[in-house]
Amino acid sequence: MIIVTKPEATEEQIDHIIERIAEWGFKTDVSRGAMRTVIGVIGEEGAIREKPIAAIAGVESVTPVLKPYKLVAREFRGGNDSVVKIGGVAIGGPEIVIMSGPCSVENREQITSIAADIKSAGAKVLRGGAFKPRTSPYAFQGLGLEGLKLLAEAREVTGLPVITEIMDTKDLEMIEQYADCLQIGARNMQNFSLLKEVGRSKLPVMLKRGMSATIKDLLMSAEYILSEGNFNVLLCERGIRTFETYTRNTLDLNAVPVLKAETHLPVVVDPTHGVGLREHIGAMALAAVAAGADALMVEVHNSPELAKSDGEQALLPQEFADLVARVKKVAEAVGRSV
Repeated sequence: MIIVTKPEATEEQIDHIIERIAEWGFKTDVSRGAMRTVIGVIGEEGAIREKPIAAIAGVESVTPVLKPYKLVAREFRGGNDSVVKIGGVAIGGPEIVIMSGPCSVENREQITSIAADIKSAGAKVLRGGAFKPRTSPYAFQGLGLEGLKLLAEAREVTGLPVITEIMDTKDLEMIEQYADCLQIGARNMQNFSLLKEVGRSKLPVMLKRGMSATIKDLLMSAEYILSEGNFNVLLCERGIRTFETYTRNTLDLNAVPVLKAETHLPVVVDPTHGVGLREHIGAMALAAVAAGADALMVEVHNSPELAKSDGEQALLPQEFADLVARVKKVAEAVGRSV
């Protein structure tokens, strides 16, 4: 349910609306605009409708959210965009944020060197896998706790906040000690127990679209996280499986403007996994910015031929620096910055 206050509503009236809703046993999410305040009411829809909300002083309108994803829907924030912070880096505003780093954390020298290179090029967030979901049980699975500690060391050296993947609910408390943002990978997009757990976390969450998931599937998975109280969620388009086999996946850039229209949550694009071919990642990164992405996630490795995972799709540091320069030009053309 969405409550819109009158332009002349006082702070006392707005506070009274929020207090009354709390007395009825519902939660609220408040978005204050220049002229009106939008209050999202969280609870069972039928029970909310029974309450005389429209009779409260200062209320202009009361509108039910008809979409199945209530909290994720753009209407819930009165049409306004949400801004999510990873550390001190804001995503969802006018600036396009670039996240970068290796697929897997391999050793101290590797992660600190790459972190320094990407920061110099213009990246604002360091990504790196400490726990790696792999198709083969015999492939490198990540360094685990040691990888988390190395990511934290790289953050100390460079100042870049860290995003890393969580695969198991039992690891949440440990990862929270070292990371600034939790990543839910494509394979876990509909791991509802994990979604609920990170929904209770203090850290922001980046939710990647499942490899065979529809846009509605993605939004409903995000709803699980928000329904537990964590509204700091990023949605990531990382390619879906189609009949095309030339590229690793089909990067669905249609999803970017559709998501921007459907939800208030920021949208990230991962062209690395979307394409899987180093020579085409740059073109898709530029297209993602033109389509309206709020952030990019691009893999970088200083020695791809020695990488323990996904070396064939990692850019070299100089290639990444060249890409960032081109991204800045496209961002400027569409009224954004990097």
